Amino acid sequence: MNFVFISPNFPENYWMFCRGLKKHDARVLAIIDCPYESLSSSLQENIDDCYVVSSLANYDELIHAMGYFTYRYGKIDWVESNNEFWLAQDAKLRKDFNITTGISIDHIADFQSKSRMKYFYEQAGIPCARWQKAESVQSALAFAKTYGYPIICKPDVGVGASNTYKLCNDEEVIRCFSKPFTTTMLLEEFIPGECFTFDGITNSKKEIQFATSHHYTGSIMDAVNEKGSIGCYSVIDIPEDIMDVGTRCVKAFPTHSRFFHFEFFRLGEDREGLGKKGTILGLEVNMRPPGGFLPDMINFANSFDIYEIWAQVMIEDHVLIPPHQRKSCAFAGRRDSISYVHSDFEISTHYRNQLQMMQRLPQALATAMGDTVSVAVFDTMDEVREFFKYTMEQKHEN
Repeated sequence: MNFVFISPNFPENYWMFCRGLKKHDARVLAIIDCPYESLSSSLQENIDDCYVVSSLANYDELIHAMGYFTYRYGKIDWVESNNEFWLAQDAKLRKDFNITTGISIDHIADFQSKSRMKYFYEQAGIPCARWQKAESVQSALAFAKTYGYPIICKPDVGVGASNTYKLCNDEEVIRCFSKPFTTTMLLEEFIPGECFTFDGITNSKKEIQFATSHHYTGSIMDAVNEKGSIGCYSVIDIPEDIMDVGTRCVKAFPTHSRFFHFEFFRLGEDREGLGKKGTILGLEVNMRPPGGFLPDMINFANSFDIYEIWAQVMIEDHVLIPPHQRKSCAFAGRRDSISYVHSDFEISTHYRNQLQMMQRLPQALATAMGDTVSVAVFDTMDEVREFFKYTMEQKHEN
């Protein structure tokens, strides 16, 4: 099997997808935008051939890379990046080289347009926040009058909470619309409640081969825009209602042979027109692994190799995961701009038996996940709560 993997060198942990593919006898062909010599030895050892382009955004160069691989190795069976930024480009390459595996170009908008996602959530019977396109300041003010402040303004196509704003009054709405938007923007009512995910892998029949759920300790949007601390943890046992809505989403969306990452809100209060407190609402969907080092967190919580599991499902279309003890893996993302009660050294000492990693993040990840992250594994949810209390406690100025 000829498997083209685009940009396996970034994020850094993505070389392990190549290792999984090699373990299951795929020929791994990499397209990169950096010198081959700069690749880690681990990645070099797990690819069979490599084509270097000056920019992954240069589609003509990608065409030449795919042509080279096709000429040398025959028909390409898969092309994948598992990266949100390149999903549309992956799909275009599939169409141009008649590759029938993976997301087709016809379905990319279903995964990347937030307004389009709402249609599929509706098909799954899952409510979403009320919304409209951000077309004028007058319509935005009318929207806020209908649903109350705050309201959210965000790109229809975008990654994470970047360029997403919470508007709390008329003045902030007017300021937001004072300059023309460079992309299509949406307005949504603000949803009070907790954010969580349903993450996993499907085969070609949309059968879930593995699933887990991660919960955030606060608002991702606020953590990004206000440079606050952020925390996330996996649950040991997926609650029945989360398993239900997650499974319905997998069936409603075109999720064949994918890593999926669904995001939801759980209402923190009764909201007329949406539901009672505890109701689950659809937020967004991504057809790729959860971001950053969350795949590694899945490994820490389950003591297996999720990269290999993904590779096996892509190649063999199924996987049988042996029974194992699940734990909770948590990360605490801390900001350089915040003074905390406990130092990084104190955290590493206090949690030396549970800590799996502590590291500085590159700027591309730090904006959403913190400048320094601590990742630890726990047997109980009480231990998880204590971990966040210890790592996130801030000093109070006199």
